[in-house]
Amino acid sequence: MEKLNINSKIILNNKTEMPVMGLGVWRVAEGEEVIKAVKWAFDAGYRMIDTAKIYLNEAGVGKAIKESGISREEIFVTTKLWNTDQGYDNALKAIDVSLAELGLDYVDLYLIHWPTAGEPSKGESINKREETWRAMEEIYRSGKAKAIGVSNYTINHLEEMKKYAKIPPAINQVEFHPFLYQKELLDYCNKNNIALEAYCPLMHGEKLADARISKVAEKYNRSNAQILLRWSLQHGCIPLPKSARQEHLQENINVFDFELAENDMKILDSLNENLHLRADPTNLK
Repeated sequence: MEKLNINSKIILNNKTEMPVMGLGVWRVAEGEEVIKAVKWAFDAGYRMIDTAKIYLNEAGVGKAIKESGISREEIFVTTKLWNTDQGYDNALKAIDVSLAELGLDYVDLYLIHWPTAGEPSKGESINKREETWRAMEEIYRSGKAKAIGVSNYTINHLEEMKKYAKIPPAINQVEFHPFLYQKELLDYCNKNNIALEAYCPLMHGEKLADARISKVAEKYNRSNAQILLRWSLQHGCIPLPKSARQEHLQENINVFDFELAENDMKILDSLNENLHLRADPTNLK
């Protein structure tokens, strides 16, 4: 595996370059909290911010970008189309709303947030995927998004896309951590040249103190969080750890000066128990 550093990029299937790690801002409050978190992230060396319409903090993310003094070209911004905005016309309007909130002319990546226009936690399967993707392709061609992709798509959803997508998704962003080691999905994405982004890489702190993770962490003199992020990176994923605390932001990105041995990767792989901390998209038809 190529040695990664803080400035390493992944080249997506449309030749867009994307940082190998970013900051997720889910549940980071709009206003001062998100503005501070994004600025601290930039100070620590992050250059990718992952937000979404439903996070209700796009304006704060945009303000932090503007005030950072960093050139727009250096920053990779992702936002997402919410379920109730699915459908062709709705999606075309939604990107304009997000861009206005962010105060940007374009985003680097625009994702369909879930494979349903309903509420995933209630298992509401409302399939508007094909017409929504048609709008995503138009958004991409217009230059409002430099790359387009999906989130929470299973192999079945990605296979279905082959029937209607003229432009394949560049990214599939899914929940991915040792307790939800989606190896089959990762292998599928690798085979089909779709980069896999890992959200909840630190499991919202649940099971973070697991003794088996702690044992590996002790060996490398690292925090449990750093071990989990390194695990994601060594699987070729793009982790999106979320934090609004400066010391955690710094700790989370300080993972490029060590490497997990194959045996330790296997120990972490073996923790899988199909634990979904967010809605399980498997049942969304």
